[in-house]
Amino acid sequence: MCTVTFVPSGKELFITSNRDEKQWRPSAIAPEILSFPSGSMLFPKDPHGGGTWIAAHENGNAIVFLNGGFVAHTPQPPYRKSRGLILLDLLDSISPVNSFTAINLNNIEPFTAVIWEDELLFECRWDGKRKHSTDLNSGRPHIWSSVTLYEESVCSKRQQWFREWLQKHPEPSGEDIIHFHRFTGDGDQHNDLLMNRAGKVSTVSITQLKINPEQTTMWYNDLQQDHAVSVSLLQEKTMAGR
Repeated sequence: MCTVTFVPSGKELFITSNRDEKQWRPSAIAPEILSFPSGSMLFPKDPHGGGTWIAAHENGNAIVFLNGGFVAHTPQPPYRKSRGLILLDLLDSISPVNSFTAINLNNIEPFTAVIWEDELLFECRWDGKRKHSTDLNSGRPHIWSSVTLYEESVCSKRQQWFREWLQKHPEPSGEDIIHFHRFTGDGDQHNDLLMNRAGKVSTVSITQLKINPEQTTMWYNDLQQDHAVSVSLLQEKTMAGR
């Protein structure tokens, strides 16, 4: 839930997430398609809380979460519900953005939601007290780093890495983006995209959504288990009432 890129490329777009987690947390369950009231959804499941940090809906929508809102916060558990379950609540709808506006987030830990909805891109943040929603330009790439792990100066440095990489890869493939997520940095393991902080917190997986008008394909690489899997979800927009 800690480093995310959004990259439109040709007729496809890619949403890619590096999940940085504490080593004591168990590995996620590999992505699978599950049925919900609004339709089928594809996501890896966190066995610790039952939720997820990235998911796609058969109606073409998708969400990825990052920890924290605008600044690092001090956790104050117990929280009423895990953020991973909130993500599924938002996506289990025709409009995740409208669901974000309506949902009760009192006693929910702060988060940033990157939402792809009806071919539009939104950034929705909960800072622990207020909700904030921003329309983003879906025609250009974006990068986010979790404010709970990365200081503003580090986030700015990562944005510079991203800009420099895009100059060399103006229309990147999914493999190019995965390479960026896995190997970009300056040798500082605390803050490289594939991070490791003394074995206590590290990048445990890389997940990528490839979205086109026909289907969404999720590629998931569990770095702890050294295992990768790819699952595709056909888009059925009419089933979502659209």
